[in-house]
Amino acid sequence: MSSDALHARASAGSREGVDASTPLLALSGVSKRFGGVLALDAVDFAASTHSIHAILGENGAGKSTLIKVIGGAIRPDTGHLALGGQETAFQTPRDAIRHGIACVFQELSLIPDLSVADNICITDAPRRLGLIDVRAQIRRTEALLASIGCEDINPRLHVKDLPLSRRQLIEIAKALGRDPRILVLDEATSALTAADAQRVYKIVRDLRRRGLSILYISHRMHEIEDLADTCTVFRSGCRIASFRSGEHGHDAIVQMMIGREITQVYPAKPAPVADRPTVLAVDKLSWTDRLSDITLSVGRGEIVGLGGLDGQGQRELLLGLFGVLREMTGGVTLDGRPIAINGPAAACAAGLQMALVPEDRKTEGLVMAMSVRENMTLAALGRVSRGLLINHATETKLVSEAAQALRIKTETLDSPVGSLSGGNQQKVVLAKWLMTEPRVILLMDPTRGIDVGAKEELYRIVRRLADAGAGILFYSTDYDELIGMSDRIAILYQGRVVRVLTGEAMTEANIVAASLSLQTDAVH
Repeated sequence: MSSDALHARASAGSREGVDASTPLLALSGVSKRFGGVLALDAVDFAASTHSIHAILGENGAGKSTLIKVIGGAIRPDTGHLALGGQETAFQTPRDAIRHGIACVFQELSLIPDLSVADNICITDAPRRLGLIDVRAQIRRTEALLASIGCEDINPRLHVKDLPLSRRQLIEIAKALGRDPRILVLDEATSALTAADAQRVYKIVRDLRRRGLSILYISHRMHEIEDLADTCTVFRSGCRIASFRSGEHGHDAIVQMMIGREITQVYPAKPAPVADRPTVLAVDKLSWTDRLSDITLSVGRGEIVGLGGLDGQGQRELLLGLFGVLREMTGGVTLDGRPIAINGPAAACAAGLQMALVPEDRKTEGLVMAMSVRENMTLAALGRVSRGLLINHATETKLVSEAAQALRIKTETLDSPVGSLSGGNQQKVVLAKWLMTEPRVILLMDPTRGIDVGAKEELYRIVRRLADAGAGILFYSTDYDELIGMSDRIAILYQGRVVRVLTGEAMTEANIVAASLSLQTDAVH
């Protein structure tokens, strides 16, 4: 996308005679009900040009419904929407696109088996003699990727062959290809590496400078503090408050979001145990050029954090331990007994009882069209079946107990898991593996894309599992989370464990220094 195109779109409002004081987007009295759930309750909302407007709230607060109304995916039951002072109504998402609204939802809309170029140009492919002009499509895609600093992405590659972080950036490039006046970003950085997140921050600031209105949803408070001009907090379908960024502190904003004070985000850690028995031990584990002589142990009842810059082998280590990667070398012992993990089925079988909570719950952790009940028992069918038949009484008992223990909020256990909020979906992923009664739990960025209140609950669940005797490997891209949850933190750099931090040495400064493989006196 060219700068001229962006400037042209940004100035469209003035060409149409819109007063500079008129909000570019205004909603008044918008309500939406799904069955017995009031998702939006008479909401008033406004956003201006040259502005980044953060939309905050817990999962289930109404944020997703709001942006789907703005993006034309949902029609409100009552209320009005105006663009540049002119009331309008969208029948379909295409109507919203024609009016200059582009949305990047947390659930990516890319088609895995198509190329990057096909995905970016899917709704408006350049044509020649009635056929798709492939060369023109490649040129357009290259220009869009270059505009977001992603010249290294090959437009001809299939999307399925790219990591999640790259796919997220392709989704953003696809949205910018529509020359929007209003850009909606829903958790746009939740799947990104640190370097790619910085690219998005630069893009967003540049678009604001050029006159766009950006609606920005994120659970990462440091992003909001750095980027937002205005913040609006939602809770239980209502707009609680709108204010200028910096007007309220972090604690006050969190209290608005959840309706109560958070007295302690992270659960208390147990006192260090010198002779804790080892449940999992890894000795000189290697795989291609991604892992090199990893040696690490996890004690019974211990949470060992995995830190370091993104892409230093943390994900490969967890996938390897769960049997996803082939041809790994080195040794793995469980309760002192050497084991061979030949695949995920072997890893979670009765003899090993390992569990992996993947980073992308929607594509790797859950079957979205299936019910909460079915998802929760997928990994433990042996506990709820007799031969080829499901024992529904046993299934209902186990599922109900797990849903109650994890406080999963769902209308019924037979509701599609895709209808749940992100935090409750993540709890279903955990519940699925807890059904197998695991001895070792591998957590891969488990709080990605969920709100503060849901994170607090998940932290308590994870600590409770450790207290019950499970050994936990906990990978997180959030340094505060690593420090708050871990009993020890192993820092990976270029596929190796370069430091193990304990006690008072577990600080952000030490994590950063170790992540860069810097020698400092402060690191222990």
